[in-house]
Amino acid sequence: MKFLKWLLIVVVVLVLAFFLFGKSYLTEQTKKNSPEQTATYVNNGMDLSVNYSSPFKKGRVIFGELVPYDVVWRTGANEPTTFTSGSDINIGGKNLPAGSYSLWTIPGKETWTIIFNSEIPDWGVTILSGGKKTTRNIEADVLQISVPVQQLSQPIESLSIIFEENEQLYLSLAWDKTKVSLPIKK
Repeated sequence: MKFLKWLLIVVVVLVLAFFLFGKSYLTEQTKKNSPEQTATYVNNGMDLSVNYSSPFKKGRVIFGELVPYDVVWRTGANEPTTFTSGSDINIGGKNLPAGSYSLWTIPGKETWTIIFNSEIPDWGVTILSGGKKTTRNIEADVLQISVPVQQLSQPIESLSIIFEENEQLYLSLAWDKTKVSLPIKK
């Protein structure tokens, strides 16, 4: 009986030590492999930003293998990608209220579904699933839009999320030989 009591105490101490010290160490280590990036756009009455961790291709086949088709992806590494707008905007013909959102995607061969979710979880995937299952709460989805895939002639080594402005403002995500763009208006 004493042994079980001491075993329980040791397990509790180890779990607490992990959450107090180990988690921040692991976060720091993973960000070396997938550095944090921020894209901003401040113009035309809009103040937009995207914060994400940018993993590298490293010779891997990205879409369809590392990132499976037709499965929700946290869109980057580490914590979920976040999208913040200082004002109400229109994305692909749908209204998105001002605020901060987690950004999720469902990559497909021909089209991607882009999802804006009102909850921003700590990590974005479950540890027990080995990173294959997301922590997205479907009921907190605010907006979903489908966009066509553009094939690139040259691969992009690390995930890139940028704002591009021609006649129209776009939020573009590109990695490997795949690119998708979301039209944004005020």
